[in-house]
Amino acid sequence: MATSVRRRGLTLGALALTGALALSACGSSDSDSDSDSDSGAKSGGGSSAGSGTHTVKTAMGDVKVPAHPQRVVVLDTGELDSALTLGVEPVGGTHSATEDGFPAYLPAARTKGIKEVGEIANPNLEAVASLKPDLILTSKVRDGDRYKQLSAIAPTVMTESTGSDWKNNFKVHAEALGKQAEAKKVIAAYDAHVAKVTEAVGGKKKAAATDVNFVRFVEGADIRIYGKQNYIGSILADIGMGRPAITDKAKDGFSYDVSPEKIDLADADAVFTSTYGDPDKAGTTRTMKSGLWKNLTASKDGKVFKVDDRLWIAGIGYTAADQILDEFQTKMTG
Repeated sequence: MATSVRRRGLTLGALALTGALALSACGSSDSDSDSDSDSGAKSGGGSSAGSGTHTVKTAMGDVKVPAHPQRVVVLDTGELDSALTLGVEPVGGTHSATEDGFPAYLPAARTKGIKEVGEIANPNLEAVASLKPDLILTSKVRDGDRYKQLSAIAPTVMTESTGSDWKNNFKVHAEALGKQAEAKKVIAAYDAHVAKVTEAVGGKKKAAATDVNFVRFVEGADIRIYGKQNYIGSILADIGMGRPAITDKAKDGFSYDVSPEKIDLADADAVFTSTYGDPDKAGTTRTMKSGLWKNLTASKDGKVFKVDDRLWIAGIGYTAADQILDEFQTKMTG
Protein backbone atom coordinates (compact mmCIF):
# COMPACT_ATOMS: atom_id res chain seq x y z
CA MET A 1 0.00 0.00 0.00
CA ALA A 2 1.42 3.32 -0.93
CA THR A 3 0.36 5.47 1.98
CA SER A 4 1.83 8.78 2.99
CA VAL A 5 2.19 9.06 6.75
CA ARG A 6 3.33 11.62 9.23
CA ARG A 7 6.38 10.84 11.33
CA ARG A 8 6.88 12.34 14.73
CA GLY A 9 10.12 12.17 16.66
CA LEU A 10 10.35 10.28 19.93
CA THR A 11 12.03 11.94 22.85
CA LEU A 12 14.86 10.25 24.72
CA GLY A 13 12.63 10.13 27.76
CA ALA A 14 9.98 8.23 25.86
CA LEU A 15 12.55 5.75 24.60
CA ALA A 16 13.83 5.25 28.12
CA LEU A 17 10.32 4.55 29.37
CA THR A 18 9.76 2.18 26.47
CA GLY A 19 12.89 0.28 27.37
CA ALA A 20 11.77 0.00 30.97
CA LEU A 21 8.39 -1.31 29.94
CA ALA A 22 10.06 -3.68 27.51
CA LEU A 23 12.01 -5.45 30.24
CA SER A 24 8.76 -6.44 31.89
CA ALA A 25 7.17 -7.31 28.57
CA CYS A 26 9.68 -9.93 27.42
CA GLY A 27 9.23 -13.25 29.14
CA SER A 28 9.62 -15.89 26.42
CA SER A 29 11.14 -19.24 27.18
CA ASP A 30 14.62 -19.84 25.74
CA SER A 31 13.99 -23.52 25.05
CA ASP A 32 13.37 -24.36 21.40
CA SER A 33 10.34 -26.38 20.40
CA ASP A 34 8.94 -27.67 17.11
CA SER A 35 5.43 -27.97 18.55
CA ASP A 36 2.33 -27.73 16.35
CA SER A 37 -0.13 -24.86 16.49
CA ASP A 38 -3.27 -26.92 17.12
CA SER A 39 -3.41 -26.00 20.82
CA GLY A 40 -2.62 -22.32 20.31
CA ALA A 41 -4.96 -20.07 22.27
CA LYS A 42 -6.51 -16.81 21.09
CA SER A 43 -4.19 -13.86 21.57
CA GLY A 44 -5.00 -11.97 24.72
CA GLY A 45 -7.46 -14.62 25.81
CA GLY A 46 -5.98 -15.05 29.26
CA SER A 47 -5.06 -18.74 28.95
CA SER A 48 -1.50 -19.79 29.61
CA ALA A 49 0.92 -19.71 26.72
CA GLY A 50 2.36 -22.90 25.30
CA SER A 51 5.89 -23.64 26.45
CA GLY A 52 8.93 -23.32 24.26
CA THR A 53 9.83 -21.24 21.25
CA HIS A 54 10.48 -21.69 17.57
CA THR A 55 12.59 -19.74 15.09
CA VAL A 56 11.14 -17.76 12.21
CA LYS A 57 13.16 -16.47 9.25
CA THR A 58 12.42 -12.77 8.81
CA ALA A 59 13.62 -9.76 6.82
CA MET A 60 15.82 -8.91 9.81
CA GLY A 61 17.25 -12.41 10.29
CA ASP A 62 16.18 -15.37 12.41
CA VAL A 63 13.88 -14.48 15.29
CA LYS A 64 12.94 -16.75 18.18
CA VAL A 65 9.23 -16.44 19.03
CA PRO A 66 6.89 -18.19 21.49
CA ALA A 67 5.45 -21.47 20.26
CA HIS A 68 1.97 -20.18 21.04
CA PRO A 69 1.98 -16.37 21.31
CA GLN A 70 -0.80 -15.00 23.50
CA ARG A 71 -0.46 -11.22 23.23
CA VAL A 72 0.14 -10.16 19.64
CA VAL A 73 0.51 -6.57 18.44
CA VAL A 74 0.15 -5.88 14.69
CA LEU A 75 1.49 -2.69 13.13
CA ASP A 76 -0.17 -2.70 9.69
CA THR A 77 -3.44 -3.76 8.08
CA GLY A 78 -1.90 -6.78 6.35
CA GLU A 79 -0.72 -8.17 9.65
CA LEU A 80 -4.11 -7.44 11.21
CA ASP A 81 -5.88 -9.25 8.38
CA SER A 82 -3.52 -12.23 8.68
CA ALA A 83 -4.01 -12.56 12.43
CA LEU A 84 -7.80 -12.40 12.29
CA THR A 85 -7.92 -14.71 9.27
CA LEU A 86 -5.97 -17.26 11.30
CA GLY A 87 -8.22 -16.93 14.35
CA VAL A 88 -5.91 -14.75 16.45
CA GLU A 89 -7.28 -11.56 17.98
CA PRO A 90 -4.42 -9.09 18.55
CA VAL A 91 -4.25 -7.05 21.73
CA GLY A 92 -3.00 -4.00 19.83
CA GLY A 93 -2.81 -2.54 16.33
CA THR A 94 -2.14 0.63 14.34
CA HIS A 95 -4.60 2.59 12.22
CA SER A 96 -4.43 4.57 8.97
CA ALA A 97 -3.04 8.10 9.07
CA THR A 98 -6.29 9.46 7.65
CA GLU A 99 -8.77 7.50 9.77
CA ASP A 100 -9.10 6.27 13.32
CA GLY A 101 -10.15 2.72 14.01
CA PHE A 102 -9.66 -0.42 12.00
CA PRO A 103 -10.91 -1.22 8.48
CA ALA A 104 -14.68 -1.62 8.35
CA TYR A 105 -14.45 -4.75 6.20
CA LEU A 106 -13.26 -6.62 9.29
CA PRO A 107 -16.02 -7.75 11.69
CA ALA A 108 -16.46 -5.16 14.45
CA ALA A 109 -16.87 -7.96 16.98
CA ARG A 110 -13.33 -9.09 16.15
CA THR A 111 -11.69 -5.66 16.35
CA LYS A 112 -13.53 -3.92 19.19
CA GLY A 113 -11.15 -5.29 21.81
CA ILE A 114 -7.97 -4.29 19.98
CA LYS A 115 -6.12 -1.35 21.55
CA GLU A 116 -5.03 1.34 19.07
CA VAL A 117 -1.29 2.01 19.37
CA GLY A 118 -0.80 4.86 16.91
CA GLU A 119 -0.59 5.24 13.14
CA ILE A 120 0.81 2.83 10.57
CA ALA A 121 4.56 3.53 10.23
CA ASN A 122 4.39 5.71 13.33
CA PRO A 123 3.45 3.49 16.28
CA ASN A 124 3.47 4.78 19.83
CA LEU A 125 6.17 2.60 21.37
CA GLU A 126 5.04 3.30 24.92
CA ALA A 127 1.53 2.17 24.05
CA VAL A 128 2.91 -0.98 22.42
CA ALA A 129 5.07 -1.79 25.45
CA SER A 130 2.21 -1.15 27.87
CA LEU A 131 0.30 -4.06 26.32
CA LYS A 132 3.14 -6.44 27.25
CA PRO A 133 3.09 -8.27 23.91
CA ASP A 134 4.91 -11.54 23.37
CA LEU A 135 4.97 -11.06 19.58
CA ILE A 136 4.97 -8.04 17.24
CA LEU A 137 4.17 -8.38 13.52
CA THR A 138 5.13 -5.69 11.01
CA SER A 139 7.32 -5.09 7.95
CA LYS A 140 10.72 -3.57 7.30
CA VAL A 141 9.28 -0.98 4.94
CA ARG A 142 7.01 0.30 7.72
CA ASP A 143 9.09 -0.08 10.86
CA GLY A 144 12.62 -1.10 9.90
CA ASP A 145 14.07 1.99 11.55
CA ARG A 146 12.35 1.02 14.82
CA TYR A 147 13.41 -2.62 14.82
CA LYS A 148 15.79 -2.31 17.75
CA GLN A 149 13.23 -0.57 19.95
CA LEU A 150 10.45 -2.97 18.98
CA SER A 151 12.65 -6.02 19.56
CA ALA A 152 13.43 -4.71 23.05
CA ILE A 153 9.70 -4.87 23.76
CA ALA A 154 8.97 -8.32 22.29
CA PRO A 155 10.14 -10.69 19.54
CA THR A 156 9.45 -8.78 16.32
CA VAL A 157 8.78 -10.54 13.04
CA MET A 158 9.23 -8.31 10.00
CA THR A 159 8.56 -9.18 6.39
CA GLU A 160 10.50 -7.20 3.80
CA SER A 161 7.59 -5.18 2.44
CA THR A 162 3.85 -5.18 1.93
CA GLY A 163 1.49 -5.21 -1.05
CA SER A 164 2.32 -7.57 -3.91
CA ASP A 165 4.16 -10.04 -1.64
CA TRP A 166 1.12 -10.47 0.60
CA LYS A 167 0.85 -14.24 0.09
CA ASN A 168 4.41 -14.92 1.22
CA ASN A 169 3.94 -12.47 4.08
CA PHE A 170 0.87 -14.43 5.19
CA LYS A 171 2.96 -17.60 5.41
CA VAL A 172 5.51 -15.79 7.58
CA HIS A 173 2.73 -14.48 9.82
CA ALA A 174 1.24 -17.98 10.07
CA GLU A 175 4.60 -19.44 11.05
CA ALA A 176 5.14 -16.77 13.69
CA LEU A 177 1.66 -17.37 15.10
CA GLY A 178 2.03 -21.16 15.01
CA LYS A 179 -0.89 -21.44 12.59
CA GLN A 180 0.60 -23.18 9.54
CA ALA A 181 -2.13 -25.83 9.35
CA GLU A 182 -4.85 -23.17 9.38
CA ALA A 183 -2.97 -21.18 6.75
CA LYS A 184 -2.98 -24.10 4.30
CA LYS A 185 -6.77 -24.28 4.55
CA VAL A 186 -7.13 -20.54 3.98
CA ILE A 187 -4.92 -20.67 0.88
CA ALA A 188 -6.78 -23.65 -0.57
CA ALA A 189 -10.13 -21.93 -0.01
CA TYR A 190 -8.87 -18.77 -1.73
CA ASP A 191 -7.65 -20.72 -4.75
CA ALA A 192 -11.06 -22.38 -5.06
CA HIS A 193 -12.76 -18.99 -4.76
CA VAL A 194 -10.56 -17.54 -7.51
CA ALA A 195 -11.46 -20.41 -9.83
CA LYS A 196 -15.16 -19.81 -9.16
CA VAL A 197 -14.90 -16.09 -9.96
CA THR A 198 -12.91 -16.74 -13.15
CA GLU A 199 -15.64 -19.08 -14.32
CA ALA A 200 -18.34 -16.57 -13.37
CA VAL A 201 -16.84 -13.81 -15.53
CA GLY A 202 -16.82 -16.09 -18.56
CA GLY A 203 -13.83 -18.36 -18.12
CA LYS A 204 -10.11 -17.89 -18.64
CA LYS A 205 -10.31 -16.87 -22.30
CA LYS A 206 -12.92 -14.16 -21.79
CA ALA A 207 -11.22 -12.93 -18.62
CA ALA A 208 -7.91 -12.51 -20.44
CA ALA A 209 -9.64 -10.58 -23.22
CA THR A 210 -11.25 -8.12 -20.77
CA ASP A 211 -8.92 -5.28 -19.75
CA VAL A 212 -9.38 -3.97 -16.23
CA ASN A 213 -7.79 -0.87 -14.70
CA PHE A 214 -7.70 0.26 -11.10
CA VAL A 215 -7.55 4.03 -10.56
CA ARG A 216 -6.83 5.45 -7.13
CA PHE A 217 -7.36 9.12 -6.31
CA VAL A 218 -4.98 10.24 -3.57
CA GLU A 219 -5.26 13.45 -1.58
CA GLY A 220 -2.06 15.45 -2.04
CA ALA A 221 -0.73 13.34 -4.93
CA ASP A 222 -1.27 12.53 -8.59
CA ILE A 223 -3.89 10.03 -9.73
CA ARG A 224 -2.53 6.49 -9.69
CA ILE A 225 -3.28 3.97 -12.42
CA TYR A 226 -2.28 0.79 -10.63
CA GLY A 227 0.18 -1.57 -12.31
CA LYS A 228 0.63 -5.28 -11.73
CA GLN A 229 3.08 -5.35 -8.81
CA ASN A 230 0.71 -4.59 -5.95
CA TYR A 231 -2.02 -6.24 -3.91
CA ILE A 232 -4.98 -5.60 -6.21
CA GLY A 233 -2.84 -6.31 -9.27
CA SER A 234 -2.03 -9.77 -7.92
CA ILE A 235 -5.71 -10.56 -7.33
CA LEU A 236 -6.63 -9.49 -10.87
CA ALA A 237 -3.79 -11.68 -12.15
CA ASP A 238 -5.10 -14.64 -10.14
CA ILE A 239 -8.52 -14.24 -11.76
CA GLY A 240 -6.78 -14.00 -15.13
CA MET A 241 -8.11 -10.59 -16.12
CA GLY A 242 -6.49 -8.65 -18.95
CA ARG A 243 -4.64 -5.43 -18.11
CA PRO A 244 -4.22 -2.41 -20.43
CA ALA A 245 -0.78 -1.64 -21.90
CA ILE A 246 -0.48 1.45 -19.65
CA THR A 247 0.03 -0.86 -16.66
CA ASP A 248 3.33 -2.00 -18.13
CA LYS A 249 4.60 1.58 -17.76
CA ALA A 250 3.97 1.63 -14.02
CA LYS A 251 7.03 2.67 -12.01
CA ASP A 252 8.49 -0.45 -10.40
CA GLY A 253 5.32 -2.17 -11.54
CA PHE A 254 3.36 -0.31 -8.87
CA SER A 255 1.56 2.64 -10.49
CA TYR A 256 1.61 5.03 -13.42
CA ASP A 257 0.78 8.45 -12.01
CA VAL A 258 -1.13 11.02 -14.08
CA SER A 259 -2.79 14.41 -13.76
CA PRO A 260 -6.56 14.82 -14.35
CA GLU A 261 -5.68 16.13 -17.82
CA LYS A 262 -4.26 12.73 -18.75
CA ILE A 263 -6.92 10.51 -17.22
CA ASP A 264 -7.79 9.21 -20.68
CA LEU A 265 -4.71 6.99 -20.27
CA ALA A 266 -6.77 4.96 -17.80
CA ASP A 267 -9.06 3.71 -20.57
CA ALA A 268 -10.12 0.05 -20.19
CA ASP A 269 -13.11 -2.23 -20.57
CA ALA A 270 -13.77 -1.86 -16.85
CA VAL A 271 -12.35 0.64 -14.36
CA PHE A 272 -12.44 0.24 -10.59
CA THR A 273 -11.80 3.39 -8.55
CA SER A 274 -11.12 4.28 -4.94
CA THR A 275 -10.18 7.43 -3.04
CA TYR A 276 -7.63 7.93 -0.27
CA GLY A 277 -8.57 11.03 1.71
CA ASP A 278 -11.17 13.66 0.86
CA PRO A 279 -12.73 13.13 -2.63
CA ASP A 280 -12.69 16.85 -3.41
CA LYS A 281 -9.08 17.33 -2.30
CA ALA A 282 -8.03 14.14 -4.07
CA GLY A 283 -9.56 15.35 -7.33
CA THR A 284 -12.05 12.49 -7.55
CA THR A 285 -15.10 14.68 -7.99
CA ARG A 286 -13.59 17.03 -10.58
CA THR A 287 -11.94 14.28 -12.63
CA MET A 288 -15.00 12.05 -12.81
CA LYS A 289 -17.10 14.96 -14.06
CA SER A 290 -14.66 15.74 -16.87
CA GLY A 291 -15.21 15.01 -20.53
CA LEU A 292 -12.08 12.87 -20.64
CA TRP A 293 -13.44 10.61 -17.92
CA LYS A 294 -16.90 10.39 -19.45
CA ASN A 295 -15.30 9.38 -22.75
CA LEU A 296 -13.54 6.34 -21.27
CA THR A 297 -14.77 3.04 -22.73
CA ALA A 298 -15.68 1.88 -19.23
CA SER A 299 -17.68 5.08 -18.60
CA LYS A 300 -19.65 4.79 -21.82
CA ASP A 301 -20.37 1.10 -21.15
CA GLY A 302 -21.39 1.61 -17.51
CA LYS A 303 -18.37 -0.32 -16.26
CA VAL A 304 -16.90 2.18 -13.79
CA PHE A 305 -17.12 0.86 -10.24
CA LYS A 306 -16.36 2.80 -7.05
CA VAL A 307 -15.01 0.58 -4.26
CA ASP A 308 -13.77 0.95 -0.68
CA ASP A 309 -10.11 2.02 -0.56
CA ARG A 310 -9.54 0.44 2.84
CA LEU A 311 -10.64 -2.91 1.47
CA TRP A 312 -9.31 -3.01 -2.10
CA ILE A 313 -6.03 -1.21 -1.48
CA ALA A 314 -5.27 -1.37 2.23
CA GLY A 315 -6.68 -4.78 3.17
CA ILE A 316 -3.66 -6.75 1.93
CA GLY A 317 -4.78 -10.15 3.25
CA TYR A 318 -6.92 -13.20 2.58
CA THR A 319 -10.03 -11.98 4.39
CA ALA A 320 -9.95 -8.79 2.31
CA ALA A 321 -9.20 -10.78 -0.85
CA ASP A 322 -12.24 -13.00 -0.41
CA GLN A 323 -14.49 -9.96 -0.06
CA ILE A 324 -12.85 -8.34 -3.10
CA LEU A 325 -13.45 -11.48 -5.15
CA ASP A 326 -17.15 -11.47 -4.21
CA GLU A 327 -17.55 -7.79 -5.03
CA PHE A 328 -15.60 -8.11 -8.27
CA GLN A 329 -17.82 -10.95 -9.43
CA THR A 330 -21.01 -9.06 -8.53
CA LYS A 331 -19.97 -5.89 -10.34
CA MET A 332 -18.59 -7.57 -13.44
CA THR A 333 -21.57 -9.88 -13.90
CA GLY A 334 -24.38 -7.68 -12.55
